[in-house]
Amino acid sequence: MANSIIEQQPARTVLPVGQDVIFVVSNDDAVGFQTRVKFVAEVHIKNGAISLSNTSSRIGVFKTTPNNAGVGIFNFRNIVENYVNAQHIAGFKSTYKGVSSDGKNHPIHLIDKLSLQDDILRYFAVQFKVEYLGADVTKPNEVNIADGTAANSVQFKITNAYLKHTDVLTFSTDPNNPNGFGYDITKFKPSDTSKQFLTNLPTTLYANINDYGTVGILQTENDIWDNARKVKFTYYEPDGTTTTETYSKGASTGAFFGWSTDGRKQILLLGMYPANLRNWSSTFPASTIEGGYYTVQLLDNSNTPTSKLYTINVNCPDEKQFESIRLCWLNQWGVWDYYTFNKKSTTKINSQETTYQQLEGTWNERVYSIGGFRGGKKTFRRNSTESIAINTDFVTEDYNTVFQELINSPEVFMLKGFQTDVADSVLNQYVIPVRLTTKDFTTKTISNDKLIQYSFNIEKSLTLRTQSV
Repeated sequence: MANSIIEQQPARTVLPVGQDVIFVVSNDDAVGFQTRVKFVAEVHIKNGAISLSNTSSRIGVFKTTPNNAGVGIFNFRNIVENYVNAQHIAGFKSTYKGVSSDGKNHPIHLIDKLSLQDDILRYFAVQFKVEYLGADVTKPNEVNIADGTAANSVQFKITNAYLKHTDVLTFSTDPNNPNGFGYDITKFKPSDTSKQFLTNLPTTLYANINDYGTVGILQTENDIWDNARKVKFTYYEPDGTTTTETYSKGASTGAFFGWSTDGRKQILLLGMYPANLRNWSSTFPASTIEGGYYTVQLLDNSNTPTSKLYTINVNCPDEKQFESIRLCWLNQWGVWDYYTFNKKSTTKINSQETTYQQLEGTWNERVYSIGGFRGGKKTFRRNSTESIAINTDFVTEDYNTVFQELINSPEVFMLKGFQTDVADSVLNQYVIPVRLTTKDFTTKTISNDKLIQYSFNIEKSLTLRTQSV
């Protein structure tokens, strides 16, 4: 029996799992001359490079019948999206205030410098075969897989990202895969000053001195890994003082130096907000930079810039002393975006009670007596939820896409600000799960609205459960 042929597979080796993952397979000999034919797909997913002969990475076997054109069409989107997730806990060797993540499980948002990923990216490959009646000559009345019909896909890397309907898909330039299509993620691969981090945030950002946060860095090939050897910070204080700080990636900064097929290394998380810098840097001017700004950029080993220059303006304390509410949410590319709501916020407590009717007096004692605390309608338990109405500052149109992703995000958290304690009892209070209860989002523009400001409502996910009576 002839080998199967992969007629179509994704055009790009880095796949957002939110896109269709289409494969088309043919085997004219089997379809034309055999009965009860099915195409069989053995799907492999693991953290590193895959050997299709090793069943330890095989997560399932899937089958389809030939369509009217005699080919099998598979869409693995609903399968692969179950094997990547958001990164919540810092990766191996990352630190928080110099304390290793080993055994501490500190939140990813708090990392000092860099962190490997454990959940965002996986390797993915498929081996296709054909089964039909009598494929095993010793069992002519059974359906079995035919020897010699295997066809192997290339190795892909699936990421916890999704595509919008407006994201441009391009066709393959590979003559062996003329029908393949997919999304080109080249704009995220560090190589020059046009390349961006894994975010749709604008390059000009704002943050408070106590704000934590990370960005994602994509480095899925050897040359890309070399293009992101260093991270450069330049601090600009309001008085004109300028200082520069650069560090290289390696085991001491939360990321291994050398390239490998270990999937953990191929998306890095970079702590780049003021509180992250306060954790580790003795150069960062935490006491004087409010009202100033700093820049962040990737460099190669020759100190040539290989990413866009991101500018973080450090807010001055608000004169009205509004409470700052910092949200983080899972963005389109599977990592975290952040925004601090510095304007007026209002908190509302919604309390719900469970009641019962209590008899007056003591009916289960030797002497009946009446006490003023007994009898009537009583509260058995009261559960409360906290909701907060928050408002942005005046923003540019660049933030329209950012807030669209916020309202569409399945995971949203509120982050507490900078603290000095590294104890686990404090760490578990930094990240508070919330629900965005705002359901509608109307995009604003300068031409229509002159000034752009948005309001949202959030609700803390955890219910306060009081004592039961």
